[in-house]
Amino acid sequence: MNHTLRGLTLATTICLLASASAWSAESLPLPPMKPQATPEKVLAEHLDAVDKSDWNRLVAQFPENGEVHMLNGQVSKGREAIGKLFIGFVTPRPNGLKGIRFIPQSTAKFGDTLVVYWKAEAPFLAEPYYGSDAYITHDGMMAGMVTTFDGSKLKFKQ
Repeated sequence: MNHTLRGLTLATTICLLASASAWSAESLPLPPMKPQATPEKVLAEHLDAVDKSDWNRLVAQFPENGEVHMLNGQVSKGREAIGKLFIGFVTPRPNGLKGIRFIPQSTAKFGDTLVVYWKAEAPFLAEPYYGSDAYITHDGMMAGMVTTFDGSKLKFKQ
């Protein structure tokens, strides 16, 4: 299977997983919100939660009105929708991306917003994947996130 088809298959799988998991995400209680002391600590908590596939910690960072903006104009608004979005990142392969790590390559701070150029690595990836995120923090929470992450561009080991 070529890399493009595999990437499209993963993107489709993650979308289907998020849709199919909607019921289970709704049935899970959302964790209490957990503000951090600084924007840098918000980012550190986010990256560590992704690295450890900790759904509760990921969702605990977002306020009720939090938003995640993705490619093609897709937006997840509110904690419940954001929780559904992150299910794919904590679900094991082959249906999810559990084990993926996002390693900052450079970070710039503008007020309470951090812009990060990162490298994604995982034992199941054939090569690193690069992208950028903007993390908009407010009152110690992840008020918003804008990401260039595109699961269809990941190249998997055979």
